[in-house]
Amino acid sequence: MYRYDEFDHAFVNERVAEFSDQVARRLSGELTEDQFKPLRLMNGVYLQLHAYMLRIAIPYGTLSSRQMRRLAHIARSYDRDYGHFTTRQNLQFNWIRLADMPAILKELAEVEMHAIQTSGNCIRNVTADHFAGAAADEVGDPRPYAEILRQWSSIHPEFTYLPRKFKLAVTGAPNDRAAIQVHDIGLELKRNAKGELGFAVFVGGGQGRTPMVARKIRDFLPEADLLTYCEAILRVYNLDGRRDNKYKARIKILVHEMGEDEMRQAVEREFAALGRTALTLPADEISRIQSYFAPPVLATLPAHSDVLEKAKAADPELARFLRRNLHAHRTPGYGILTVSLKPTGLPPGDATSAQMDMIADIAERYSADEIRVSHEQNLVLPWVHLDDIPAVYAALKRAGLATPNAGLVTDIIACPGLDYCALANARSIPVAQRISERFAALDRQEEIGELKLKISGCINACGHHHVGHIGILGVDRKGEEFYQITLGGSGDEITSIGEIVGRGFSSDEVVDAVETVVETYLKIRTSPQEKFLDAYRRVGEAPFREALYAEA
Repeated sequence: MYRYDEFDHAFVNERVAEFSDQVARRLSGELTEDQFKPLRLMNGVYLQLHAYMLRIAIPYGTLSSRQMRRLAHIARSYDRDYGHFTTRQNLQFNWIRLADMPAILKELAEVEMHAIQTSGNCIRNVTADHFAGAAADEVGDPRPYAEILRQWSSIHPEFTYLPRKFKLAVTGAPNDRAAIQVHDIGLELKRNAKGELGFAVFVGGGQGRTPMVARKIRDFLPEADLLTYCEAILRVYNLDGRRDNKYKARIKILVHEMGEDEMRQAVEREFAALGRTALTLPADEISRIQSYFAPPVLATLPAHSDVLEKAKAADPELARFLRRNLHAHRTPGYGILTVSLKPTGLPPGDATSAQMDMIADIAERYSADEIRVSHEQNLVLPWVHLDDIPAVYAALKRAGLATPNAGLVTDIIACPGLDYCALANARSIPVAQRISERFAALDRQEEIGELKLKISGCINACGHHHVGHIGILGVDRKGEEFYQITLGGSGDEITSIGEIVGRGFSSDEVVDAVETVVETYLKIRTSPQEKFLDAYRRVGEAPFREALYAEA
């Protein structure tokens, strides 16, 4: 992973000192909340319903054990002993005292972390495939390019005050695990006919009030032109993006209003005007950044592990865990493990300080000292020797982190909702908890198969409900919480926005409604191998709507 250089250290420490002074002036009353708000947002600090929230950047979702231990320490010392991993591969602490912010940011700086640009109308944390560098289907590791984008976008003077927030994601595989088509800019690392590395460029995706799938405006962009082309896109957006209406200020609205062809032409004109400038990436600079992401030294091993196979045969629970949570590795003899943060009945994405410490210990011993955060609110161990998996599983089990549900109906994405967020209309976490309890039986989850369920507490869609196979949106109706169901969404390489199937359901009804959807799927699927999304795309919403609203 990338290590700070002298500039990084100096800049982050200067920002900590600057914000410490701003916090002191707010606490003394010298600054009003209105004056303080833009300053705190530049440092990842939100004022939520009950307390201040601090959002910490985890660039492209990569953490060392040392950094995870520091997050655990902050959870114990300054919060309520847990943290919340988000769909932006960040970590949020929801119960922070404003007076403690300077101390926390100083402690983060000591382990090369910060909260800069995790909020505000700027370029947010650049995310990437959580299996990056290790996946068997990968064309190339996207993280070096995400790091290059991070360096370019950090405190970029031209793009610090954009019309709205701006999000980039990079994937290195044709199987999109980074949801690039629902980002303002999505980049797919690929090779052209000559074998050269470059990017397919998608622009104008996003969720929220007006969900849209991004448009591909370049099928192949040479890697040397990455920053120049992104700069061209940002310049077009910064100049022409709507600043008169915050609901129409995202680049997706600009792409929609201009049209795909006109947007492409505008970007290409700006790209040509920029020309071969200092933004062109030299090969030696790409290589220098890539050297930070060189894979660990891995042993030469057979692809088959007798140790693991014997352990699976002796322990059905381990076998079940591996069916869902073990993923193919590019190096024979190794595997990628998903650590689910979705145990039955608990808030999705939360981890206690003790669990964070245990994950750090496991990663240090068994995963080359590296941990990933996925946009699905889980953790990943990317470098696990197959022979070590039984020991890793035993350690995860002791930590309460061995839930075998990756990709199943209880692997729910949920935003904090009305329990924390000042913008929310309805609670998300209790609904997620009740659904996971309803579908707690592991045999039933496996019978249902792959099913991505996502919940948002308001139209801002922080829970990505628009791209859930089953999406749930909380809305306020005359002071009551109701939940609207969408079906058929997907955030992979065939991205689709879910369709609303009808009127909303009350808090008391929504779990039954989800069960009705699932049971309808089980009745209409052609075989156990037909996944929910495939069945929905085959038959459409009619049988689900009929089942949901039969009584009405």
